[in-house]
Amino acid sequence: MTRKRYFFLILILGLLTALSPFSIDMYLPGFPAIAKALHTTTAEVARSLSSFFIGLAFGQLLYGPLMDRFGRKKPLYFGLALYIVVSVGCFSATSINTLIMLRFIQAIGACAAGVAAMAMVRDIFPVKDNAKVFALLVLVLGASPMIAPTVGSYLTAAFGWQSVFIMLLSIAALILIAVIFALPESYKADTSYSLKPLPIIKSFLSVLTVPQFYTYAITSSLAFAGLFAYVAGSPAVFMEYFHVNGKVYGWIFAFLSIAFIGSSQLNNVLLKYFRSERIVIVALIGQAIVAVFYLIESYNGWFGLSGTLAMIFLILCGVGIINPNASALSLAPFSKNAGTASSLMGAMQLGIGAFATYSVSLFTTISPFSMAVIISISSVIALCILLIGRCFIVEEIEPDKTTMPVGH
Repeated sequence: MTRKRYFFLILILGLLTALSPFSIDMYLPGFPAIAKALHTTTAEVARSLSSFFIGLAFGQLLYGPLMDRFGRKKPLYFGLALYIVVSVGCFSATSINTLIMLRFIQAIGACAAGVAAMAMVRDIFPVKDNAKVFALLVLVLGASPMIAPTVGSYLTAAFGWQSVFIMLLSIAALILIAVIFALPESYKADTSYSLKPLPIIKSFLSVLTVPQFYTYAITSSLAFAGLFAYVAGSPAVFMEYFHVNGKVYGWIFAFLSIAFIGSSQLNNVLLKYFRSERIVIVALIGQAIVAVFYLIESYNGWFGLSGTLAMIFLILCGVGIINPNASALSLAPFSKNAGTASSLMGAMQLGIGAFATYSVSLFTTISPFSMAVIISISSVIALCILLIGRCFIVEEIEPDKTTMPVGH
């Protein structure tokens, strides 16, 4: 493979990976504008984020079998085309309920991009290069929460919230063109692969019965829920409670993204000296302590904007360390059905994340306290699940540190 060909393949796969994060982060600064235009509250607008996460969770389970049966590109064409069509409906929406429904369908389309990208890395590149390729895709994932909200804030300020969905539509259209003309089909259709519900359900159930899987998958999902609660609550907390404008919010979101990105890179250093299970326990204890302190602090109003930023920064540092290790530990027992386990874990993370974002929106007024309630509850329950679940693991299998998952 030539250097030029290698570069373009990585670029296209990176864009596919980034579509869902951009779809989440770019419209966050527009929450107040959307609420005003659709005659509702930012809490109601946050439910459109919950519906997007639910769509992503459903898509995780949907596209894996479809891409094994029909090849990678046909389901990917369908997903991207669906995303483009529904994006037209999103910027034309005249009610919040319509937007919530459309965001669910849009997520099903977006999910095809992420699932295809992960599968095609395994298809196209030699196994020895997979970790290197995944690392490059992580850089794209890390850049998206730093770029997307800032771009979204400037678009909203200059052209209105609808312009964000026009931008997302344009990005998806460019990706579709690149996929059609520059991305090879990496996996031939397998007509012997069954799409009947019963074999698929049995495969999922066989994964769910493994103690190491359900212990670390649930732990990872609950710890990761803190990130989802922050994403859902941050527009109201920063722009309405602390009264920063959309542009400043975009820069705040970019700054806090450094915590998640930086800690995930620090994790690579920690793995040279400590086992993954030890890192998860220590980091989760730290996250739970910080989350409970944040809850007490926000209830008593001890800190202002700077203190809130510090608390969220530390919590996101915990998430960035816990998630890759817990995810890797949950997948470590599997070889033949690793794809099934990965899609199930992704669906669990996104499903619990959707519940966390919905829970934030249930508060009449979204404030630092309402966000802290969800973050602290999920962190403490995650710690309890980890400590109890490890009692049922007979022999813990440590993951291969050279192939740590990218995350979901």
